[in-house]
Amino acid sequence: MPVPKKRHSNIRQGKRRFGNYRLKGINLSKCPQCGAANPPHQACATCGTYQGRAVIKIKTKQGKEKKQ
Repeated sequence: MPVPKKRHSNIRQGKRRFGNYRLKGINLSKCPQCGAANPPHQACATCGTYQGRAVIKIKTKQGKEKKQ
């Protein structure tokens, strides 16, 4: 069985293994209620629903009152 004559450098080894450690993008699915993108199997951050039920109470921003 063949044996390598010389040792490969750490840089060369890292280049070969680069594809194993590459970061992957996050999977996003659309919320059936509001259509916002959110991770699967998690409550929607915009409307607070999960599987058609309201799970989280979402705070809404109130407009600034005018000073007289």
